[in-house]
Amino acid sequence: MCRHWFKVDHRKKDPVLWIPHIDGIPFRKLGDENDISGKQAYTRVFAELKLLPQNLDITRQYCEYSSGILIIDGKYIKVKGFKHKIPFIYAIDYETHDILFGMLVSAEDKESFLTFFQTLKALEYPLQIVVADDRSTLQIALKQVYPAIPLQLCLNHYLENIRKVLQVRTETIHHHFFNSLKKHIFDEYENDQKLNDALHHVLTKRCENNLLRQTIVMDISRRRKELFAYKDVNNCPTNTNLIELFNSHFNARLRSLKGFKTQEHAKLWLNGLMIRRRIKPFTDCSKKFKHLNGKCSLQMSIKKQAEWPEILGVKAPER
Repeated sequence: MCRHWFKVDHRKKDPVLWIPHIDGIPFRKLGDENDISGKQAYTRVFAELKLLPQNLDITRQYCEYSSGILIIDGKYIKVKGFKHKIPFIYAIDYETHDILFGMLVSAEDKESFLTFFQTLKALEYPLQIVVADDRSTLQIALKQVYPAIPLQLCLNHYLENIRKVLQVRTETIHHHFFNSLKKHIFDEYENDQKLNDALHHVLTKRCENNLLRQTIVMDISRRRKELFAYKDVNNCPTNTNLIELFNSHFNARLRSLKGFKTQEHAKLWLNGLMIRRRIKPFTDCSKKFKHLNGKCSLQMSIKKQAEWPEILGVKAPER
């Protein structure tokens, strides 16, 4: 932790710096714009971040959700004192695009995901389904905390893993097999019986005594529940594209920071990042989410009777 601490004077109308910093303005430029040094800007930003409410507390006190479709993913963060980057796991409600909460943990192990789902359960979020990448520790923890809740694997990532195994981007030998797999099994999926027919078709027509192809078909059959769970939940996506868009923004900001001095600094900054994403209006939502443009995700999730939370430098939007 930096020893030189900036004391925020609420009697002055000092410009708030945490928001432009989270949006991408470097400390040095913030300093130049406010007649202070880059180091002073750094100190002031983290002083302001410390004044923010916890993102989890905002969700707990002010928000309610209806869809129950939760997308989970993680980003690896560089923190001084750790040999390798450590994961920041967070969750987005699909309907509102709102970040419920996030956790900086030492590893994506069973214990971390157990804590994650126990925290979610304490929020009384109306969970119907989890959409995520293929992590065995997540699946184990989900079944322990929510035994009746299905997992939908991201089909984009699942298919991409098959592409890599078959090397279809560089070799042509498996092209017809992969295209048949995608068309008959994934694109035309309707129900379990038709899936059996499609699997049989691909197995007999395209596997040609090829053990690798047979293994892939059998894996799809074995994991059908988590590959096609979306069919039983209205409006459920088949991929994690939404959270990937958030990840791309996070990546750009984290790349410029090049890591954190302490775990406390990382948690403060990530909390500010989540809050900023929740209060920043959407501008480029398309198709079924066009109605979100011009609004922020916190507007979409806040309870009708709730007051707007006190967030440094943020005014409540008109309702």
